[in-house]
Order: sequence, then C-alpha cells, then structure tokens
Amino acid sequence: MAEVLVFHHGHGLTAGIREFAEHLRQAGHTVHLPDLYEGLVFDNLEEGMAYAENAGFDTITARGTAAAEELPAELVYIGFSLGVLPAQKLAQTRPGARGALLFEACVPASEFGGAWPQDVPVQIHGMDADPFFAGEDDVDAARAIVRTAADAELFLYPGDRHLFTDSSLPSHEEQATRQVNLRVLGFLDRVK
Repeated sequence: MAEVLVFHHGHGLTAGIREFAEHLRQAGHTVHLPDLYEGLVFDNLEEGMAYAENAGFDTITARGTAAAEELPAELVYIGFSLGVLPAQKLAQTRPGARGALLFEACVPASEFGGAWPQDVPVQIHGMDADPFFAGEDDVDAARAIVRTAADAELFLYPGDRHLFTDSSLPSHEEQATRQVNLRVLGFLDRVK
C-alpha cells in the first residue's frame, strides 16, 4: 500500500480532513497528517487565510517540508487548497516522490524549479466554476502540467464550491466527493 503525507487547507486540520485521512487508512494506506496551523482551526476561511498570510505562505510551506524530513522519501503528497503549496513543492523537488494528489489548487510548475518531474504521477481535482480554482488561474496551471507531464490527470467536477471534498464544511458536495475518493484510491493502488 502507499504511504501518504496529507496537507490541510486554509481552515486548518478540520474533522473533514481527518475523515479523509481515516478513509485512506481504512483502505490500507499509511497516512501522515501534520498540522500546519499548530493546533488552530478556523470556522471561517477568510480568518484561516489571514492566519496563513500573517504567518507567511513560505512559513506554511516550510512547516510542510519539515514534516516530510523525518519520513521516507517514497511518499505520495496530498494537498488541499493551501496544502497544495507544500505538497506540490515536495512532489516536484524531493527525490523519491511516488505521486501527488492536488485538490482545489495548483501553481505553475515553474514556481518550484521548472517542469513537472516525468517520473511523478499526478492527479488534480477541482470544480469547474470554483472562484478560487477556476477563477484564479489554478486550472490553467493544472492544464499546463497535464500537457507536459508523462502521467497527469485533471478532473473537473460541475459546481462552484471551494473545499467541496471536506465533509465538515458547508461547501461539501457529497456526489463529487464520492467520485474523488474512488479516483484517489485507484491512483494510490496504482502508484504504491
């Protein structure tokens, strides 16, 4: 089975992210779930993002990188929205990466030193009218990775919700999340 490192979104380490991690554990995968917010969880995304901006996005990414240092190199990196920053950085720059799953965010591969590594499979998931993912060029960065990487998939789901995969948030969309979970488990079975 795969060993994965999961990075939470801007609300913090919510019950929905913990539930996602438990779903992977029940499927037999080893899951590491660091808290990039040092115990803080925000009900409001704007407050959570204000915390991240105040701490510094480089600091949040560095916390994610530090969480990986004590773990084996052969990891699948998973990031939700803000958590995509450390997940994508590690997948692109840390030797041994087995894959990446990026949810509701994506940055240009050039942000982390160039093209997507050809030996690192990646899946990117987001809603086609999400104002953050589709409205802020993240989907364009995802499409560029899919065009240039050897093993990359972009899955767009109908809707305008951000953080639709987190079952503990009002933005949760159950049907799309079921599709995501099936695709994630298939991906992890393939890259283990």
